[in-house]
Amino acid sequence: MSESIQITDSAQEYLAELLEKQNVEGIAVRIFITQPGTPYAETCLAYCRPGEEEPSDEKLELPKLGVFLDKNSLPFLEEAVVDFNADRMGGQLTIKAPNAKMPKVNADSPLEDRVNYILYSEINPGLAAHGGEIKLVELTEEKVAVLAFGGGCQGCAAVDLTLKEGVERTLMERIPELGGIRDVTDHTDTTNAYYR
Repeated sequence: MSESIQITDSAQEYLAELLEKQNVEGIAVRIFITQPGTPYAETCLAYCRPGEEEPSDEKLELPKLGVFLDKNSLPFLEEAVVDFNADRMGGQLTIKAPNAKMPKVNADSPLEDRVNYILYSEINPGLAAHGGEIKLVELTEEKVAVLAFGGGCQGCAAVDLTLKEGVERTLMERIPELGGIRDVTDHTDTTNAYYR
């Protein structure tokens, strides 16, 4: 069983009642995070009818209900707590996932997670002042990180300088096995260019 998430007794009671009202045999709850590891991460809890779960989901068997956890969301659900607070209006279900926006990464984490972690924790906060942000688009087989510059960085004359100087240096220092950095709008790479 995953130790990554805690569902309090009151939340289990509440969810079990909700599931019962659905009148679907074997219905469970699925917890996943959209855009995990980014500032836009949202923790979602949805009904999951039999067959709607993903084959890679991790299943929690709780006394009153089944919970499926999305495999890709697991590192981001570390220390998450699902709770229910009853009040006069009926109450509110809360999900606190402190690592949804920023997973705990270590040397064993996938390269992609580590690049994202550094972008979001170290590089983007500095660019935010200029309304810019950098996203990881893909990691090539050569372990080259292809980055997209958004917001204030796009079309900025200093982008080459910024990219080569700060971002590349920071990423290469932190993640020595990276093969290099490339801007997604890098026109020097014509391998994918389209000619009529």
